[in-house]
Order: sequence, then C-alpha cells, then structure tokens
Amino acid sequence: MNTIKKAQFHLTLLNGGITTLILIIMTLGYLFISENNMMQSRLSSYPRDIYPIASYIEQQDIISSTWLSQLESNNRYYISLMDNGAEFLYNVNKELIVDDRQQVLGAAWKLYHDDSVPKTTHTLSLNSGYVSYIMDYKTDTSVSSSTYYCFIISIEKNHSMLEILLTAPLEDIKEQITRQRFLFLGIITLALIAIWIFAWFFTGKLLNPIEANRLRQNQFIAAASHELRTPLAVILSCAEAGLTKNEIPELITIKSESLRTSRLLGDMLTLLSCDTGHLDIQPESTPLDTLVLNACEAFENIAAAKHIRISASLPDSALPDCMCDSERIMQVLTILLHNAVSYTPEGGKICLSVAYTNSLHRANRHFEIRISDTGIGISDEEKSKIFDRFYRSEKARSDKNHFGLGLSIAYDIITAHHGTIAVTDTPGGGTTFIITL
Repeated sequence: MNTIKKAQFHLTLLNGGITTLILIIMTLGYLFISENNMMQSRLSSYPRDIYPIASYIEQQDIISSTWLSQLESNNRYYISLMDNGAEFLYNVNKELIVDDRQQVLGAAWKLYHDDSVPKTTHTLSLNSGYVSYIMDYKTDTSVSSSTYYCFIISIEKNHSMLEILLTAPLEDIKEQITRQRFLFLGIITLALIAIWIFAWFFTGKLLNPIEANRLRQNQFIAAASHELRTPLAVILSCAEAGLTKNEIPELITIKSESLRTSRLLGDMLTLLSCDTGHLDIQPESTPLDTLVLNACEAFENIAAAKHIRISASLPDSALPDCMCDSERIMQVLTILLHNAVSYTPEGGKICLSVAYTNSLHRANRHFEIRISDTGIGISDEEKSKIFDRFYRSEKARSDKNHFGLGLSIAYDIITAHHGTIAVTDTPGGGTTFIITL
C-alpha cells in the first residue's frame, strides 16, 4: 500500500468513524426518547379505564360475571375480584383462556402484598382508590418473560372491602419497540454503508491532485537518477584508469564519492519502486543456509580489516528451501551486515544464523534469520524510528556512507515478501535484527 492509499485509508477511517459515532449517538438518543414516550403513552392510557370501572362498581349493588367477562374481552385485561379476602369466581370468556392466566393473577396478588415492591397509590373518591405497579420476570420469575401493568382498585361498600385486580399485558408495546429497533438498525446499516463508500471515494477525490503531483515527482526522480548514472559511470571508470597509473589523492576522492553517489541513486530507485508498487519480487526456491554463508563470506575481508570476527551459525539438520527472491534477500542481508560492520568496534563479533520452525499448522511455519553484533547498540527510543526513511541516529551522522535509507529499503523488501523485520538488543551489548519469512 503506497503512501497515498495509506492516507486515503486513514482519512476514510477518520471521517467515517466520526460520522458513524455521531449517527449512532443520535439514533440511540432518539430511540431512548421515543421508546420512553411510547411506554409512557401506553401506561397513561390505562388509568383512563380505572375511573369508569370504579364508578360503575360503586353505583351497582350487584356485580355480574357477564360484565366482568366483557371487561376482560373488550380491554384485554386479566381480572380478579376479592370480596373481603374471598375470590369472586365467574365464567371467563373462552377466547381469553390461556395457560398462564391464573399464574399471572396469583403472582400479581402476591406482589400486591409484598411491601418491598414499589407501588404508586392513587385516590379516586372518599371510599375508593387504586394502587398501580409493574410486574415482570425481574420482579417475579414465575411470570416467564412477559410484563404486566397491574392495578388494584379498593372500594369500601356496604361494610365490606372490594378489591379488583386488573393486569394489562405490555407485550404488544414491547413488540412495537422491538420492530422499531430493527427498522432503525436496517436504516442505520444502509446509511453507514453509504457513508463509508462516500468517505472512501470523497477522500480519494481530494487526494487525486496530491497523487498526481507525487507521480510527477517520482517520474522526475527516476529520470534524473537514470540520467546521472551514465556520467557517474564515466567519472568512475576514468578515476579507476587514472589510479592504475598513479595513486593520486584527488582521484581516490573522486572514486570514493562516485561510488557513494552511485549507491545513493540505487537506493533512491529501489525506494521509488516500493512507492509505486513496482518492486520487482521474483520468488524462487532458495536455500537460505547457502544465502547466509555467501553473505558472510562477502563481508569477511571488510570485517577482517576492522579486526571484527564474523561467523555463520546453521542448524544441524538440512533446511527446506524458502520461496523468496534470493537477490532481494541478499540485498537485505548486505544492508544489515554493512551496518553491523560500520557500528561494531574493533575486536567485536558479528554472527548470522538461520532457523526453521516446522509447525503442524502450515500458517505457523516460518524461517528466521538473525544478524547479531556486539556494536554500539540502538536505544529504545530509536528502535521505533530506524525503519523510517532518511532517519539516522546521532551515532550515524558522522558516517557519510549512510544516508538513512538502508533499513527502510530492507523493511520494504521484507514486507513485499509478507514477512517481518524487527530489532532487539544483543545479550551483553549490541544489536540483533530478526527477519521472519
């Protein structure tokens, strides 16, 4: 993923995330207020039935079972009447006979006599009043998962106390609330999909001019790098020809700086390939143990000139081949070994090792290459920055052969192989780079 795509991804996350958060908060707020209003509207509708019922009972000397049955049928109540503590039995409309009717009424009377259940008391007249409370599975586990709004009307009449229990099921309002939630869930889901798609294309549109400018810049760098290689090659060949005749200091300087500039141009072209997504990776079956030995031998003379001992550590059993681009992996090993030799003092040690983890799960099988040195080490603060482009630690700024690009190139190459590269401290002092493929 190049820099522009990363920027588009992060901007989409930012814009879409903030919009999603605001939309969810607004939706939850609306649902909370709407559901409370719906429930309060339903609860407030029941007391309007209480007044005519209480008035009718006060005026009538005889309460007929027909009237009670019709009251249940018309208003969908469960009704129970107590006359001085004795239950008044009547024929219930068969349409209202359900398995839990008696269970609900029994539980409601039980809660009525339970002082720990919160209740609201209302006065209707001098001789009458009613108590209201909610009954659900939280207050009485015997009532399955239903919720009921309960009213008990108390009327003192003819030296007797009549108590009428009315239980109103609230399942219909809860089903209405559930349907509203699912409706809003569907609407919000579609809205969020549209918002994220819009955020992706909108941020891409905003970044188009930046991407066009970046492409022009990359084209210029590529063209300039290729054009500079030719005169550099001429200068280098002339300097080498002159040095075969005489050891002239000026020619030595020209050769050194030409080689240094040539390496910089090579690094810039490699980074350009990474940025444009055209880094040439050609995986092939590669024996990593042979690759590590070749890298170690290539740096033996350079290490010996600084009196640094370099060695390779291989497992006793033969390693299977690794599918990778051998030239690119060799480029990574060269970068890491060059750094190790540069920052390891005389008399130090550098060790290369390779190992293979053979897990039962194919996804967990991997190769691990370690490059350890006993050099100056890297501070914890710098460990998180060393793979950034053009970053050089304070210890490296005096070395003109390091441009702060090598580790960045190594990181891009290993990432293109779907591997990882990390840095840690060598026990006893120094630095260890760990490559996992």
